[in-house]
Amino acid sequence: MNKYLLLLVITAVMYNFAQAQKVGKFGSSIEKKIGPKKVRVPYTDLVSYLGYAEPGSEDKVVEGKKYTYLYVWIPAVAPELGVRMVSPADGKKIKDAIKASNYDANSGTEEYFDTYITLEKSNITSLAGIGQDAIDNASWTILARNDDSGELGKQPSGKKYNSLLRYQSDTSSPLKSLSVGLYRVGFTTFKRGEVKGTFLAQIAAPIKLPGVIVTRDLNDLSSD
Repeated sequence: MNKYLLLLVITAVMYNFAQAQKVGKFGSSIEKKIGPKKVRVPYTDLVSYLGYAEPGSEDKVVEGKKYTYLYVWIPAVAPELGVRMVSPADGKKIKDAIKASNYDANSGTEEYFDTYITLEKSNITSLAGIGQDAIDNASWTILARNDDSGELGKQPSGKKYNSLLRYQSDTSSPLKSLSVGLYRVGFTTFKRGEVKGTFLAQIAAPIKLPGVIVTRDLNDLSSD
């Protein structure tokens, strides 16, 4: 391979890596017409979480897929929730992010994974006594899921394998409404196997929800 061709390959790889980090504003399902175009109105409340997924850290295996969960406490009724996940993550471009305990030590890695996300609602409606037993015995309902989203940037592979979903509250069903309670975002890969790499997960709402908690540690949730 000559030097010129090698430079082109390196440039293309670095371009794709940079593109994966450009998440931009997180638009809601509400659209507004500006001139000839329709644009999504950005969510007003946004919580960012930077993490590093590594083999052996998964919480549960479901249908052969290794899932890790981010727990989300929603303290008020919400009309809509948005969730998106990008891998790899560039934490330097994300302000006020919550960081997993293992993120900083691994933030320099170029490892990433093909993200796949779910949004699940539990029947837990109080922070009192939340622990692993409560999580294991809770009833969880999958509200939405997403594998690949064309709205997000490309991964270093050049593929649009990052994930995004928007879920609007279904007030006709207690199981599917966005009421006060404990939710979780499950993430894994589309293909069965190990999940390894940095990621940025963002949970958003069109209204301010003071008191939202996003964590991997159940100790952060218990009010005992």
